[in-house]
Amino acid sequence: MKATAIAIENKIDQFLAILHKDIERIQKSLSQLNELRSLVIKRNDAALGKLLESIQAESDSYRTHELKRHEIRKELSDALGCNHEQVTLSMLEAALPDEKKAQITRIKAKLGPLVKELKREHLSTVLLLSECARFNNLLLRSILDLGKTGTLTYNSSGTTRQQADMAFLNLQL
Repeated sequence: MKATAIAIENKIDQFLAILHKDIERIQKSLSQLNELRSLVIKRNDAALGKLLESIQAESDSYRTHELKRHEIRKELSDALGCNHEQVTLSMLEAALPDEKKAQITRIKAKLGPLVKELKREHLSTVLLLSECARFNNLLLRSILDLGKTGTLTYNSSGTTRQQADMAFLNLQL
């Protein structure tokens, strides 16, 4: 019985270490989202490319980290004799001795606000990028639709003029 308790305690320590790394990853993701929005607004394509490359390079380590967390959670659920979906921070907080309970409470207190902030920042980034895409589509449509016959344009004095049959577009990539 004592060996089982030690095994459970070791798994919980591993799980807590994984959660600490999750906190670091969320904080890094928050800073990357802020930097991404900043670079999009500044239109700094070179730095944006480097940022996206670094995010892509980290995706494999993130995937490995996720697998490790699921593996430890599965092993912990086997040791506790419950379903792996039942192993939550709240369940561990209620079932463990005071020392481990305090550690889990601290991690839970850090993770909750970080996850909410990450969701908010993710939504802000999605909204910015969708607005950029919408604006670019409108801009391209207005540029490419100039060649249509029957299109009216307004000059600076507010008078209209009919477009010629053909538009010339100087596109430089």
